Amino acid sequence: MLACTTFGGPQAHLAHFQKVLVQKRKYLSEGDLMELNSLCQILPGPASTQTLTAIGFRIGGPTLAYLTLLVWVLPAVFMMTTAAIVMASIQEKNWSMEFTRFIQPMAVGFVTYGAYIISLKTIKTKTGIALMVLAGILSYFFQTPFIFPAIIIGAGLVTSLKFRSHPKEQKQKLKVQWANFLLWAGVLVFAAVLGGVTKALPVKLFENFYRNGSLVFGGGQVLAPLLYAEFVVPEPVEDKPTKAAQLKTKLKQYAPKPFHHPISHDEFLSGYAAAQALPGPVFSFSSYIGALSARDYGLGGEILGALMSAFGIFLPGTFLIFFVIRIWESLKKYRAVRASLEGITAASAGLVAASAIIMFQPLENTFLNLAVTVVTFFVLVFTKIPSPLIILGGLILGFIVRAIG
Repeated sequence: MLACTTFGGPQAHLAHFQKVLVQKRKYLSEGDLMELNSLCQILPGPASTQTLTAIGFRIGGPTLAYLTLLVWVLPAVFMMTTAAIVMASIQEKNWSMEFTRFIQPMAVGFVTYGAYIISLKTIKTKTGIALMVLAGILSYFFQTPFIFPAIIIGAGLVTSLKFRSHPKEQKQKLKVQWANFLLWAGVLVFAAVLGGVTKALPVKLFENFYRNGSLVFGGGQVLAPLLYAEFVVPEPVEDKPTKAAQLKTKLKQYAPKPFHHPISHDEFLSGYAAAQALPGPVFSFSSYIGALSARDYGLGGEILGALMSAFGIFLPGTFLIFFVIRIWESLKKYRAVRASLEGITAASAGLVAASAIIMFQPLENTFLNLAVTVVTFFVLVFTKIPSPLIILGGLILGFIVRAIG
């Protein structure tokens, strides 16, 4: 039921979990739910998915946890894979995509709203503001898949030095069970080696998303700039480049090359908007990217690409939550761990803010696109209209505009 009815991202998901799992089903207390959610905020990967998986682990061990993960992600993965197949078919038949003209600037509005929410809820100090601004600047000029985790980890290390401002707690002896951590690291290394040796697209997709799922903090909003930098081909700039653009071009020659099966800017934003309109985890966006990356191999290739991408993005967070949940009671007593969260969340807000600018730049520079982005942002901020209705409104408006020429 949750997989088919929870819209709005991790913050909204938590409210649904509290209503269904705590108040109605009484699987755990409200305090236990908030503690598990806080634990998942420390880890890379999809926070709401990890929270549900952790609840399954507490109730029924690894078997129920894996079943919980499967039931939670399958509906969204199925819908996003279907969206990718439809998108590929439309592109192949050269059908007009004019009806989606408002979806792309609306997607930028969603990303902007994500940055606003993260900064509003988590950044409360001058250090956090400075780290957010610095993260945004660095991620704008260094658009490579590897700069984002480096920024987040660096910001966490900076604020971990402020551990003395946190109250001391009585420490417990830390007993570490390494099995799931070694499983996570072993799959990461094995997938990288196998992908390098075989050059097989499904393996490379799994490795790519497994790596991103292992390093991304902050949910689907932060995942978007990572995938954009790696999968989207930048559109050529015909006008005379500014000094900032020249600097970006010069820096890119030192960056890793993007994925060899890229998708277009329009396809990316349309898919991101669809992910916002569907229930379940936003990380299901990965199955959309994977399916389009494998479109040259037919319907079977699209489905395989979607499944490998989905497995890759969701598995690392599951392995890590299995590892950390066993040592959390002892780990959370350390002040440096609690202090590092300030930098991690501040950097995440900066990455999302920069990604909104990066995604808006290739759009046609018109007042209408800017207005749609701004209106979408304000609708999200000042109303309680569900995301699916906002996206549906954009599609209907696109059909109307196309019909009247």
